[in-house]
Amino acid sequence: MARYISLYSGSSGNCSVVEENGKFILIDMGKSARLTNRALTELGLDIKNLQGILVSHEHTDHVSGLKVFLKNLRVPVYTGAATADYLICRDLIPSHIDVQDISFATFNIGDFTVRGFETPHDSVGCMGYRIMTGKGRKMSIATDLGFVTEDIFNNLNNVDLAVVESNYDVQMLREGPYPYYLKTRIASNHGHLSNVQSAQTTLRLIENGVNKIQLCHLSNNNNTPSLALEQVQKTAIANGIIIGNDVQVKVNRRHEITTDTEF
Repeated sequence: MARYISLYSGSSGNCSVVEENGKFILIDMGKSARLTNRALTELGLDIKNLQGILVSHEHTDHVSGLKVFLKNLRVPVYTGAATADYLICRDLIPSHIDVQDISFATFNIGDFTVRGFETPHDSVGCMGYRIMTGKGRKMSIATDLGFVTEDIFNNLNNVDLAVVESNYDVQMLREGPYPYYLKTRIASNHGHLSNVQSAQTTLRLIENGVNKIQLCHLSNNNNTPSLALEQVQKTAIANGIIIGNDVQVKVNRRHEITTDTEF
């Protein structure tokens, strides 16, 4: 079986692993190289088996650890064209690293096959990823997006595991301490997914046969794991679906490794 593991997830930093037979790829690196390396060591993953790094977009909570992490490595980085240009021009990635544009293309990355798809977010570019392992297991991830287009849904659908943003609770955001402009940005079509939007997407995925789902990129100030999970359960129950043995839903943890999910 393949494994998906979130090393850390949320507005303070995001990084996750897709692994099969010891070979693995990383998705984003928004905290220090030291913390990331420590997590990989804890999981028993040898850095020599890292086959590539996928970058969703250029925001600090997704790239801040990249430059130091890659200083003494020669691991290719895959991202959209605009994000690649941003990382290179601002010296956010070592000059010896091969950065490849994965927009609208399918790449073989070691033992993995990866296709990028665009997500609407207030960045120079933003990508979700659909990943197939060497043994044919499939997962998709979309971490930052203001709404779910049909193309995004199609890329999240028909997989063994879907990882979907559930960033904020509408009431917490509305009543919280953020200034108006920031609240507006978060709730916009180029901001983040609310718990309600995420739960609606999760319901559609479950109805289409996806039975393993993880909620990611929860806000520290505008959400809680219990609220995100409660909204999924409430939406599912209203449509005659009980979250349980047949359908597994987990919430990625903010500052620690989330128990790995086999898919």
